[in-house]
Amino acid sequence: MNPQAFYRDPYPVYAEARRARGLTFVPELGAWLVSRREDVREVLSKPEQFSSARALRPDYLPGRAALSELVKGFGGVQAVLTADGEAHRRLRRPLTRGLSSARVAAALPFVTARAEALIGSFAGDGQVEWMEAYARPLPADVIGHLIGFDPADTHGAVRGAQRAEDLLFTELTEAEQVDAAKEIVALQHLLDGYARARRSDPRDDLITEMVRDLAPGSDDLTLDQRKEIVSNLQNLLLAGHLTATALLGTVVLNLLRDRRQWELLCEKPELVSAAIEEAARFEAPIQGFRRTVTTGVTLSGTELNENDVLFVSFASAGRDADANARPDEFDITRPALRNLSFGHGPHGCPGSHLAKEQVRITLEILIRDLPGLRLARTDVTMAPTLIHRSPEELFLAW
Repeated sequence: MNPQAFYRDPYPVYAEARRARGLTFVPELGAWLVSRREDVREVLSKPEQFSSARALRPDYLPGRAALSELVKGFGGVQAVLTADGEAHRRLRRPLTRGLSSARVAAALPFVTARAEALIGSFAGDGQVEWMEAYARPLPADVIGHLIGFDPADTHGAVRGAQRAEDLLFTELTEAEQVDAAKEIVALQHLLDGYARARRSDPRDDLITEMVRDLAPGSDDLTLDQRKEIVSNLQNLLLAGHLTATALLGTVVLNLLRDRRQWELLCEKPELVSAAIEEAARFEAPIQGFRRTVTTGVTLSGTELNENDVLFVSFASAGRDADANARPDEFDITRPALRNLSFGHGPHGCPGSHLAKEQVRITLEILIRDLPGLRLARTDVTMAPTLIHRSPEELFLAW
């Protein structure tokens, strides 16, 4: 199978893997696919046996010209996503504090105001391309607000983070790689400037949390400290908006694909939380991550050797029939079941609450202001990536 075709619709491969005995090796992933819910849970619960060191293997390696640009920045340092053990705990601490329930609650007035403004900007038009007009800008504004950016810097910073994804997961020409690398380096220098500024002028934001935790004390930041802070802020910036963007796209798509689901939600707004959980189960916003076996182990009857690579599919776990009746149907009345769509264990997504709150506020505004919402086009193409699961475009009308 063409890797791009697999990325756009991996669910048939997931289903076949769940039916098979043991694990299935998927050439498109270059990894053993962990597809069943209990196997996914087991791997995520045992980081000492299944390392995150290569959690995010690139699909494409930058060429020499792009690398010559990237060395001008602050990359190449371990981020929380690829750390294990004490290193992971240390890098995760500022995220846990910065994305705590209290911090998210304090940000909700900002989230609501931005959501109202964005929807209000097109509500009178009768139609919209949802991803560009709302699903991308809202999470960008929100993560920029929490990180502590000047609003004028937010969208450029988010674009720089997206270019990092483009460089590693999209086939680009040499010139396109160089352009992406330049934008990434510009982002890294911007983040470095913010980090150094917060050293002398701390504020109530995620940059300050990162500086305080990763570089204790009051001395000027060392180069190594600056690199670590920048790498982890860049990781946060990308993860902090992609997850919410994906979920904002798929929840609206799947509610409107079956008109009865949307109409039921409008009739019973108390189902909003259930709709969000069902959207996350049905289309995990991040399909999964890789893990590397640290020592010989047997998983689901398959013998694995040290350095074997697994792809742990959160999305496939959500479609496991052993955990869900009618798993391939989108149903917001489904009984609540803790899903694995935001991971599990030490690497569970620290920003899942923030993402869900953005979707909750969005749905409450839509069912109040645009109950006649419908798909303007039914031919929806999903983005060819496993980093996030979302429509490339989503045309709506009312």
